[in-house]
Amino acid sequence: MRTYAIRRLLLVIPTLFIITVVLFLVVRLIPGDIVTMMVAQRSWQQEIGTSSELDVSAIRHALGLDVPFLTQYGRWVVGFFRGDFGKSLWSSRTLTSELAAKLPVTLELSLMSLVLGLLAGVPLGVYSAIRQDTVPDYIGRVVSIILLAIPSFWVATLVFVYPSLWWGWSPPVEFIPFTKDPLGNLVQFLIPSIIMGTFTSGGLMRITRTMMLEVLRQDYIRTAWSKGLRERVVVMRHAVKNTLIPVVTIIGGMIPGLFGGAVIIEQIFALPGMGRYFLTAVQQRDYLIISGWNIMMSLFVLIFIVLTDLAYAFVDPRIRYK
Repeated sequence: MRTYAIRRLLLVIPTLFIITVVLFLVVRLIPGDIVTMMVAQRSWQQEIGTSSELDVSAIRHALGLDVPFLTQYGRWVVGFFRGDFGKSLWSSRTLTSELAAKLPVTLELSLMSLVLGLLAGVPLGVYSAIRQDTVPDYIGRVVSIILLAIPSFWVATLVFVYPSLWWGWSPPVEFIPFTKDPLGNLVQFLIPSIIMGTFTSGGLMRITRTMMLEVLRQDYIRTAWSKGLRERVVVMRHAVKNTLIPVVTIIGGMIPGLFGGAVIIEQIFALPGMGRYFLTAVQQRDYLIISGWNIMMSLFVLIFIVLTDLAYAFVDPRIRYK
């Protein structure tokens, strides 16, 4: 187990290097130029309306954008491995300080969504499998397909708009820190978490049902039934444990999706998380923040994939790593 874990962690290094190259190039291919936006904003604020070439050159030199791309990439990578994840070209605030303030919001939203999705999707998938081709099974399958087909951001928009039109109520838009009001914070996160978790549960329900049906057809399950064991014992002790292996894999793949979905949900519900911060950085063409945020998320996903692989051995004792 230890040797396998070390080998997988070492494999993260070349993978991360390739990701840095791709991110650096893709970010700078985004249409629009940050220097032009800065000059235009300064000209608008000063009511000048025009900008000189000297202003553009001076800003590029101050931001370090007047050197070749290879030099910019080298400075960025060296700074990253030294623990300097970059700073905003607009406000000069470091990404580390922004992460400390905004990442807990995104983590809370994503974890609550994942927990709600697991609590709904896995039990319903198991129940649908053991009641195959019955009315509850048909209802569950239809609901799961609907949840997968309807975009969560569309439902979030409806939840935010229509209650305010019909009943004069809308979800709170002023952020409530957990340290000041824990109950108010959880209530504020409840609606967006339910929306994200509901759509997460659709995929979990389908994969759980599929794998559960496959496990229930195995010979050792038939043997357990022939021994006269109760349904609860057969399902929970023998079937569910072997069903969880592919479910763990799906959960590992859902984590990046939850962080990506938080970008729009945070914008709709005015949550000051990393998703909303990243969207603002894209709009402002803040290259270092975009690159730093993506590389941090990539590192997080790579480590989580390794942890997911290691979790197989705990879910199924038959799996051993060398």
